[in-house]
Order: sequence, then structure tokens, then C-alpha cells
Amino acid sequence: MTAPPKASLSVPVNIQTAIMRSPGIPLPFYRYLYRQVGARWHWVDRLRMSDEELTALLHNERNDISVLYVNGAPAGFFEYFRQDDDTIELSHFGLIEHALGLGIGKWFLLQSLYAIWTLNPQRVTATTNNLDHPRALQLYQMFGFSPVSTGEGIVRPLSDKELLELVKKA
Repeated sequence: MTAPPKASLSVPVNIQTAIMRSPGIPLPFYRYLYRQVGARWHWVDRLRMSDEELTALLHNERNDISVLYVNGAPAGFFEYFRQDDDTIELSHFGLIEHALGLGIGKWFLLQSLYAIWTLNPQRVTATTNNLDHPRALQLYQMFGFSPVSTGEGIVRPLSDKELLELVKKA
């Protein structure tokens, strides 16, 4: 994406929303969001990180996380990483199950992109693959992204031992 989105969407009626930046996000809360949003899309990489590795990544000054709240409850998040002065990667974006079907997905993605473009990058990147929502690529293209390559995602499920370790960290 090399220009801000031109689209404008309003929040669906009868839904209270708030998007809050979360600098210094606590690891258990981040893991909760990551797991709730990413479970159906097979997100596991960050769940496998040690506390030290995850802290270094999340609390890096070039990383930014914002949480979506719907009717008072966490409902999703987006995360971006400033690779350099010109490029920002939308590294994670998604909704928690209870927020699906409310008509806020497109609006939330647009808010994510607006937040990124306030930093005046030359380009914004995002990665999706066959493990993501079937319409993810179409949605990204609707807001101005252009595909540059294709690839297949690989499912690497968490082992029972890894799941037990996650429970202990919560």
C-alpha cells in the first residue's frame, strides 16, 4: 500500500467502541488477545516465545499495539511495526469471536490503517496467506493494498506440552 485509504466508514449503530493504544502491554493480556484472535487462523509463533523474547518484541519502541473494545470488552487488536522511516508493517490484525458478525471488521481495519498513515510512511505492508480468512486479501485490496507475492501458510500446532506451559503463564 503506497497511499492512505480513500474509504470512509462509520461505526455500526448501537455498538459502543473504543480503540486504545497499549504501550507496555502486559504479556498475559497480549497472549490472551493473540490467542483469542489467532486461534482459528493458527497463530502460534508468539505463543512459543519466552517472556524475554516477547517483551523485547512488544516493548520495542518501533512496535505499537492498539486494542479494540466493544461494549466494554476486549474485541480485537492491531499491531504494527515501523521497519524504517519509509515502511510500516501491519503485523497483526483481527477480531475476537464475540465481535464477529457485528459489522465492525472493515471499520476496524480502516481505523488501523488511519493510525498507521498518521506516521507518514511511504508504504504499508501486510502479510496474509491461505490460513487467513478467505476474504482477507480481498479486504486488503479494497483499502489499497496490492499483492506482491504468494505463499502457503504451514500449520504448526502447539504440542500438549506447549499448551500446558501457556496455561502456567496465564
